[in-house]
Amino acid sequence: MSTTTPDTEVGKRTLRRVARRLLPLLVLLYFVNYLDRVNIGFAGPNGMNAELGLTATMFGLASGIFFIGYLVLEVPSNLALHRFGARIWITRILVSWGIIATAMAFVPNATVLIVLRFLLGVAEAGFFPGIILYLTYWFPAEQRARAVALFMTAVPVSVAVGSVVSSLLIRAGDGLFGASGWRVMFAAEGIPAILLGVLTFFALTDRPGQARWLRDDERAWLTEKLEAEARATERTAHWPLRRALTHPRILALAFVYFGITYGLYALSFFLPTIVAGFEQQFGTKLDVLQRGFVTAIPYVIAAVVMVVWGRRADAARSMRGRAWFVAAPALLGGLAIPVALYLANPWLAMGAVTLCAVGVCGALAPFWALPSQFLTGAAAAGGIALINSLGNLSGFTAPYITGALADLSGSQRAGLWVVGVCMVAAAAVAVAVGSRIGREVGEAPVSTHPSPGTD
Repeated sequence: MSTTTPDTEVGKRTLRRVARRLLPLLVLLYFVNYLDRVNIGFAGPNGMNAELGLTATMFGLASGIFFIGYLVLEVPSNLALHRFGARIWITRILVSWGIIATAMAFVPNATVLIVLRFLLGVAEAGFFPGIILYLTYWFPAEQRARAVALFMTAVPVSVAVGSVVSSLLIRAGDGLFGASGWRVMFAAEGIPAILLGVLTFFALTDRPGQARWLRDDERAWLTEKLEAEARATERTAHWPLRRALTHPRILALAFVYFGITYGLYALSFFLPTIVAGFEQQFGTKLDVLQRGFVTAIPYVIAAVVMVVWGRRADAARSMRGRAWFVAAPALLGGLAIPVALYLANPWLAMGAVTLCAVGVCGALAPFWALPSQFLTGAAAAGGIALINSLGNLSGFTAPYITGALADLSGSQRAGLWVVGVCMVAAAAVAVAVGSRIGREVGEAPVSTHPSPGTD
């Protein structure tokens, strides 16, 4: 029997039903969440920077200050979700961020833009780590990496589809009600979060024991399976909340996540600008919609790789093995991205950018299987939130540093070298953390070449 499938027929049936019920809604929520977070990257080079008088550094500040507000309330928000339940808390997050995201359409100047971006981070705090925590309530450890991978396909899909949708909204909305196209885009992409908040309140179920849409035997199997895993984790690695918020291992994992997401946010915020720069560098001529399609290419490929890699990662039952599934794609992305703008034509440059996107997205899903191996309960809520909040400081530093280096050097090259260094460092630390935990629990060393999983 495969090591990556549940041990009974009722288990297989239960997890299929859980996946069909929860994952489509969660993917849709994260799609809208991530799009509202990064759509400023499409607004910038398509009229917003010129209309508001933003330099590259100011644009980087406006893009990244979101994550300062995010950092402030991330841990308290996730602890609130653990206490009050996902249905109520995710609804609160969705409605508040939707209101602020829609208000972005009416910014009169750079100062108000920066303030609203900060408040957007405050409103969204807790959403992503809350969903990661929520998935641990529904999926056993041997299914968790693929569940996270399916959930996180919303990242590349939101950039791929969002780049085209945002470009269409900017072009079609220009002049609508006398507004610029980028303002219409902000309004059109903010309102769905409010509507989805209402849907979430009625559609989401907090815990398996409350799931009336499961049969009695399915509900009993899943509850016992997850409770048994929690008891086993508590016996081998009892982590109280205070330890989860202060231990060097958590800080090391936060650094790994910082390095991976540094590449993600540098690409998300500046890839549209980089593609627009191809006109000057290579003499290409692209309109706003064509730029959207070109921007989508790396993320379409990355979305496919993310799902496949997440399924393979579930075959790695040890911390060492899971760590290599994080490190290998991070290393690939880190080595690929610095050379992107040194290549002789736009096709080769986009190939390097695509490898970076594949590396980033491939590392994300197996990464979130690491902390859930030794954290449960309130410690999981606090520890996952802390890792996410500290790691997401890259969302501030990546666009700000990339923009500042572009202003100083007149090129995107220096910023992409920083991306490469951060991702390579993340890969090295991931291997070190996995090896350390593996030694502590007596695991045998693993090959640096992960073997395929089975279905």
